[in-house]
Amino acid sequence: MRKLQNDELNRLTVDGFKMAEKTPIVVVLDDIRSLNNVGSVFRTADAFLIEKIYLCGITATPPHKDIRKTALGATESVAWEYAENALALIKSLKTQGYTTIAIEQAENALMLDQVQVNGDLKYAVVFGNEVKGVSQKVVNACDQVIEIPQFGTKHSLNISVSAGVVIWDLWSKMKN
Repeated sequence: MRKLQNDELNRLTVDGFKMAEKTPIVVVLDDIRSLNNVGSVFRTADAFLIEKIYLCGITATPPHKDIRKTALGATESVAWEYAENALALIKSLKTQGYTTIAIEQAENALMLDQVQVNGDLKYAVVFGNEVKGVSQKVVNACDQVIEIPQFGTKHSLNISVSAGVVIWDLWSKMKN
């Protein structure tokens, strides 16, 4: 097998991305401390044609060299907006018809592999702080909570890894 060159991958241009039909998912990053995590989520959002990223609380916003380092240009393709208060944003997204989902370990959380997706709905997935997770107030405001099953000794995954796992899973279920 021969590795493909970048020019053989037939990727969209930034303008092509902006005009392309988007996956009906928005990502909410609430109080994310690591700018590298933010940049990585931008790249994942680009890969799966995500509608928009909302950056809340202390989450840094582009342009920033540490975000740019991992985003590799995805801050130019993926729509984003700063919203100071994640709780107010969740309430607003619900009025816009989004099903809001906190990605968290919580009582009665639905395991990601058990989640069924309705391709006619729009989803907002919320990822929280690297240490504290999604705040309880935001969890309470969301329509549901999804947990990523884990079987080792650690209690959590890195935020950018969690975003990649969840976004890919939801995208693949929507496309089937």
